[in-house]
Amino acid sequence: MPELTWIGKDKVVNHHHDVPFRILEKQYNFTGSAGIPARSSEEDETGGQGCPRSGNKIIHGDNLAALKSLLPEYEGRVKCIYIDPPYNTGNEGWVYNDNVNDPKLKRWLNQVVGKEGEDLSRHDKWLCMMYPRLKLLRRLLSDDGSIWISIDDSEIQSLRMLMDEIFGRQKFIACNVWQKRYSRENREAIGDVHEYIVVYAKSPEMFKVQRNLIPLTDDQAKIYKNNNDDPQGRWRGIPMSAQGYRPNQMYPITSPTGKTFLPPEGRCWSMTEPEFRKLEVAGRVNFGKNGDAQPSIVRYLSEVEGFVPWTWWTHDEVGHTDESRKEIREIFGTQTAFETPKPTRLIERILQIATKPDAIVLDSFAGSGTTAHAVLKLNAADGGNRKFILIEQEDYAETITAERVRRVMNGYGDGTKAAPGLGGSFDYYTIGEPLFHEDGNLNEDIGVEEIRKYVAYSEGLNWSAGIPARPSNDLNLKEKEIQAGRDARAPIPYLLGIKDETAYFFYYEKDKATTLDLEFLSKLQFRPKEMVFYADICLLNKQQLQKYGIIFKKIPRDITRF
Repeated sequence: MPELTWIGKDKVVNHHHDVPFRILEKQYNFTGSAGIPARSSEEDETGGQGCPRSGNKIIHGDNLAALKSLLPEYEGRVKCIYIDPPYNTGNEGWVYNDNVNDPKLKRWLNQVVGKEGEDLSRHDKWLCMMYPRLKLLRRLLSDDGSIWISIDDSEIQSLRMLMDEIFGRQKFIACNVWQKRYSRENREAIGDVHEYIVVYAKSPEMFKVQRNLIPLTDDQAKIYKNNNDDPQGRWRGIPMSAQGYRPNQMYPITSPTGKTFLPPEGRCWSMTEPEFRKLEVAGRVNFGKNGDAQPSIVRYLSEVEGFVPWTWWTHDEVGHTDESRKEIREIFGTQTAFETPKPTRLIERILQIATKPDAIVLDSFAGSGTTAHAVLKLNAADGGNRKFILIEQEDYAETITAERVRRVMNGYGDGTKAAPGLGGSFDYYTIGEPLFHEDGNLNEDIGVEEIRKYVAYSEGLNWSAGIPARPSNDLNLKEKEIQAGRDARAPIPYLLGIKDETAYFFYYEKDKATTLDLEFLSKLQFRPKEMVFYADICLLNKQQLQKYGIIFKKIPRDITRF
């Protein structure tokens, strides 16, 4: 397979591992005042595999750091990712600012990417920027999830090869062409009227089975009529010929007037004769008004679930750039609040195809917040409870991205142009302190719970806030606890969780060194057969560790960095 290379690739292929893990600091919660019931973003509701169901999030900060911070809670849980990264046209003014500690790349850091011919490394910078972000996005994507990326001709070839390398060429689903203009473009030698939306899936087989059909529009439904007052409702005739030649689909068909039909030249009937006769008996074959037209199959409107998505997305179906600018003007009162928004209908179409009503949707280049707007609109339309996560690193994350979501939740506009509020809520975060200091020691200022959450994730445990209670199947110790007058379901100090019959303990105190010894074990209320034990010091010898089924991990040396 062809390999994509560029200056700096060898320095960024593992950069996502080197990015310090930082906690997310919640700044506030916003709940819309539209009066529409919505689950709170703080609601402790069980999601998949025992994980708490998370609420809507808007995160202000570098999206590379933010994506890594999302891993403990969201790895393998995001159903649909949509991103609209810089197209690298030379007009965006985006900055390459990843902290890659290499002399060849340091000269790029915090520099605005220039135009073609002015910045000879601009395509290298774009690839260096995208690579580690796509690596983390892949980890966040669920096994049945899909990622959708907007791009234009500036980097479409590079993006396809990059995605082939990170996701796998066999994971490619489609390259959709979006007609972004409805009027002619006359400024170039050939008018630019389209962009692309590239789609990959973790499992193309699962995507094909689970993807949704496109619902009919009112205009598309108009072709279904009921000229004969059919009691089953509106219908249309579907031509029953198909391309190719199949001997068992080449039979003659006779109309009620006695006229005989064979398939058109180069074609065959779309079904075998026994299948056709069943439809004929059921009155599902139409020969036209006079009974002598070529046969067609009666398809009732009530039977049409929708259309299989195509790769050609017209402006009348999913919106255009003028529509998106009009949306911004209606929401903010000015068209210049955001220069390059996408139309909400475009993102809605993606969500219609790729998500179920309970999906988590992630946009790590959030811009004006169109993805959240589309999620809220689709939830309002089908009663769904999709959740969004937006990440925006620019300074307008609060004043534009979050502000748009607030207005959409509350309602905006005046008079006949007023848009009713869609309800809902979100939590607003910034990126906080790193978990580890540069010397490798734990940053104790972030709080014990954040450290515990990270360690639990590194061990593959399903994390929920607080100290886990003893499992209900611990019957032996449970009976002893009850006899001693203690609550057998009380929280177990230092217990992170249990996986595959192994208990994980994180014996950590901020103000003192912790020691795993026989005295501590004798006080331990919960004694499973197998234990993984984190502590600062271990005074048990090899034989004692084997006797008690303990694997010791030293803090902070043995805490996994991911």
